[in-house]
Amino acid sequence: MSLSAVLSSTNSSLANPPDPTYNWNIPAGIPKPIVPADNPISQEKVELGRHLFYEKRLSVTGEFSCASCHIQAKAFTDGKTLGVGATGEKHPRNAMSLANIGYNSVLTWANPLQNKLESQLLVPLFGEHPVEMGMVGKEEELLLILRSDSQYQKMFAAAFTQQPNPINISNLARAIASFERTLISLSSPYDRYRYSGDSGAISASAKRGEELFNSERLECFHCHGGLNFSDSIAHDRLAFKEIAFHNTGLYNIDGKGAYPPNNTGVYEITSEPSDMGKFKAPTLRNIALTAPYMHDGSIKTLPEVIGHYKAGGRTIKKGELAGIGSENPLKSNFVSGFKLNVQEQRDLLAFLHSLTDEKFITKSAFSDPFVRSEDFSP
Repeated sequence: MSLSAVLSSTNSSLANPPDPTYNWNIPAGIPKPIVPADNPISQEKVELGRHLFYEKRLSVTGEFSCASCHIQAKAFTDGKTLGVGATGEKHPRNAMSLANIGYNSVLTWANPLQNKLESQLLVPLFGEHPVEMGMVGKEEELLLILRSDSQYQKMFAAAFTQQPNPINISNLARAIASFERTLISLSSPYDRYRYSGDSGAISASAKRGEELFNSERLECFHCHGGLNFSDSIAHDRLAFKEIAFHNTGLYNIDGKGAYPPNNTGVYEITSEPSDMGKFKAPTLRNIALTAPYMHDGSIKTLPEVIGHYKAGGRTIKKGELAGIGSENPLKSNFVSGFKLNVQEQRDLLAFLHSLTDEKFITKSAFSDPFVRSEDFSP
């Protein structure tokens, strides 16, 4: 099945705008995330989802939660090269940021079919390859924990008022998905400059960096453009979801475009040779906080990431992954290489750092409800 065939089943019209009564607390004029008709958002549901997001008893060890891989201070990433599940199993990919996850048209690095938070949530909870939360086969144990907790009894009842028995797996997923949709990052210095008219919010260097970023010379904006600095996006003003995946020349193991066998990108889903090495362009919001980079965490720093794109692909000189990525025949046309002088590189980095949202990583509404701290802002 080709990628276009997969996308035709997911690139459907977005007919259900979000509940106008919910206060999203985002700047005026900014579009809102799409809310599914079968999971209307409410403050009670969001708060329940927040508790469940940080609830360690939802894992097989009782010591692991969603927040273990998605840490607020790191823009809901974990700082590790590769994700590690509750049982210690290392994952093949890097933990993606959850910043603005409600604006994402697809939710993982390379699966076009994972396009709804409510269903995607079940993968880390019950998936076996790899193990994340490790609760497969333990659904009844999980529900017994929640049903035996007086606080959760009250919170589920408040979030799902029309249901006589609201504590179930579907509602657990709906609640966590609702919380995740509120993880909106739109208060960076760049946002104040671009959307709030504060010309002094970012430096002259960052402004020059923005021009470079949006130039045909660098081509960055083609894959990392728009509100969320990603070309896979959905919101209440778009008639259709925008979905794209790209091969950036990170590998070229056999000279014909091959990627490591455990990380072949969209090819894993479609088996189409042209989809080898295609991954989603993630948001660049809070990018300075989310190292290491790329789908497999194989690039440590932002300057090194820029170096990769300057070269038009990565060269690995020796070892089992050796290859010249710039010569990958499946590589995106937008990854063609460019030159930067020292000042231009500084400017580009200044722009990327201007996307750091301090309010987002300290907001109490996104924090662990089981920990009381004065370090979080309202």
